[in-house]
Amino acid sequence: MNLNNEELKKILPNNGPALEEVQKYITKYKNDLIVIKYGGNVFIDRNIFNNFISDLSILKQLGLSIVVVHGGGPRIKRELDKSNIQSKFIRGLRVTDEKIINIVENVLIDFNIDIVDSLKEKGTEAISINTKKNNIIEVIPESEELGFVGKPSKINSDIIKNILAKNVIPIISPLGVGKNNQTYNINGDTAAGAIAKSLKSRRLILMTNINGVLDKENKLIEEITSSEILKMINDEIITEGMIPKINTCLDAVNNGVTGVVIVDGRKPHSILFEIFSDKGAGTLIRK
Repeated sequence: MNLNNEELKKILPNNGPALEEVQKYITKYKNDLIVIKYGGNVFIDRNIFNNFISDLSILKQLGLSIVVVHGGGPRIKRELDKSNIQSKFIRGLRVTDEKIINIVENVLIDFNIDIVDSLKEKGTEAISINTKKNNIIEVIPESEELGFVGKPSKINSDIIKNILAKNVIPIISPLGVGKNNQTYNINGDTAAGAIAKSLKSRRLILMTNINGVLDKENKLIEEITSSEILKMINDEIITEGMIPKINTCLDAVNNGVTGVVIVDGRKPHSILFEIFSDKGAGTLIRK
């Protein structure tokens, strides 16, 4: 897609990346695939949600092929609270019994449809992928103690490719189906990583509520390799909740994804700055 500067100005926000940089990166990414995981923690604020929808619409207008995987933790918590259900977490994963999985599935599918409908209002075609419609993720149980929490064992990437070929954005819930057609909840980062690997995407972008990977002085690291990041874990600079996220990043870059980026989804147009500017917006992790 060759857009001149005047056409670009009509599409891009005034407070977005510079036009000449955008031109360069449209060319760079035009034959590539980008998987975006949008964390549920960022989605609570409707303004941030609306900004994200606008940015997705812009990416589509600029001709990029994108796949979106969403989270939904805070919405799930809200629904469980309404039913007075207390969640227990093991290694950062919610223990999920039969009652909880039904609530989780309903919340995530509602949210999924919300994203699809919001994009359609912007004139951007999107389609739901979840356990009730177009399911693409087969799972095995994560562990017995976690109940209906699964890890992806197979991704039906042909369904995704067929949707992309029709110039539509697949919006994927982190849910999968196991034996006996049982629904399982999947950690959003894990689901996005598995999908990015199966598609060998150019980028996996994890949009969350942190700036990226910080050094021991709490300064943002703009680019880092796998070996450098493992050293930071050993030196306990990266700790606790960040470790599973980093492990997803490392797994992806060691299995065919060119680069993984952690960006702050709360910042206006962070995804546009990440894709279309020299500086980027968060931490880029390469092999």
